[in-house]
Amino acid sequence: MAEELRAKRRKGALMLLAVLALGACERLAPPPVPRGNRVDAERLSQINKGVQTRGDVLALLGPPTARGTFDEENWFYISGYTQVMPGRYLELRDRVVVAISFDRRGVVQDIRELKPDDGRDVGMVSRETPVPGTERNILQALFGNIGRPSLGDGASTSMNNPARMNRQ
Repeated sequence: MAEELRAKRRKGALMLLAVLALGACERLAPPPVPRGNRVDAERLSQINKGVQTRGDVLALLGPPTARGTFDEENWFYISGYTQVMPGRYLELRDRVVVAISFDRRGVVQDIRELKPDDGRDVGMVSRETPVPGTERNILQALFGNIGRPSLGDGASTSMNNPARMNRQ
């Protein structure tokens, strides 16, 4: 009976030690790494709609992280901090997205800070694009190697046998 009690206490102590060790792993994580071009709120407040141009925005905020796919009228400043946590995936923290829209003359039309709720989930498609020529039919599988030189022994072509190359 006393032996069972000692075994249970040892097991409990080991479990407590394991929990404490796992809790300490977060302290061993590397520091967060800044990513992207973080827009300073003070500099952003200096941009006025209808007054500043692309050149002014470029001088104040620097180059954008991304531009509109089909036009130059939308600039996006995306930033955040990434951190690898022990036993977990890479985590993105404190993401900030600032979208600046320009009119056709290059003058600031709109400034928005996009929140995570403004984004949309993008579903991944598991289909693959077929590549012509990768599929073989039964006849190609049966007769495809007829007439090809055998490269297995290395002696059938002079390129594979350096001794034969020297004799020629």
